[in-house]
Amino acid sequence: MLRELKTGRVRLVGAGPGAADLLTVRALRAIEGAQALLYDALISDEVLALAPAHCLKIQAGKRAGRASMAQTTINRLILRLARRGLEVVRLKGGDPSIFGRVGEEAEFLRANGVDVEVIPGVTAACAAAAQFGMPLTHRGEARRLLISTARVADGAVLEDGWQAAADRETTLALYMGRDAAGAVAAQLIGHGRSRATPVLAVENAGSLAARAIPATLAGLAAALAAAQPTGPVVLLIGDVAARAQIVEAAPVPLPLRRALP
Repeated sequence: MLRELKTGRVRLVGAGPGAADLLTVRALRAIEGAQALLYDALISDEVLALAPAHCLKIQAGKRAGRASMAQTTINRLILRLARRGLEVVRLKGGDPSIFGRVGEEAEFLRANGVDVEVIPGVTAACAAAAQFGMPLTHRGEARRLLISTARVADGAVLEDGWQAAADRETTLALYMGRDAAGAVAAQLIGHGRSRATPVLAVENAGSLAARAIPATLAGLAAALAAAQPTGPVVLLIGDVAARAQIVEAAPVPLPLRRALP
């Protein structure tokens, strides 16, 4: 008589902005114990190297402007691996709950009887602010943080909802806005945000290759056109962006030890 194979567990893990020493301890433990690892295109080699040598590693795409694996295909693949009884880690850049489709994957897996755990990670806005010495909120200057994307599901630039970011005391952290900077600036200015509002565009936030591109809202599109970033960019828009400490030296990564027991 064949013994029924127990369904494995799936962990949806935030890998942070790229540097391995910005992983949480829980994320590190999950990666070190993975038997199958499905990872997004922006996950660093440094983080992937933490998985066991015998671990099955599958690149699952998800990079703006490039061909990637369809979400339905990813869902089915995760399920197939879990039904083989494997410890599956779905590794996502940043935090899986912020534009990481964690809800879609978790709902699909739970509907198919798979146990799911979500492990948070450092999101790009927090990594960028910390790396360049600025706060995201500041007493008397920024009393709220709004995290948004510039695009809707079909890739078009978002047409509504900009009024929420028009208040001067709101810091707007805009994801996936690199190629729509001009349209974004026009929307914000049209809804009353000052043309002189400071902006910090950060490419590859949290990594040794990070680059800060300062601008004003009115000059944002021109600044990005001149800088020609090719990596992922988060836009930090608000008065607090003027507090950024832009230096040439990159942060020195801390030595990564094995996870605590």
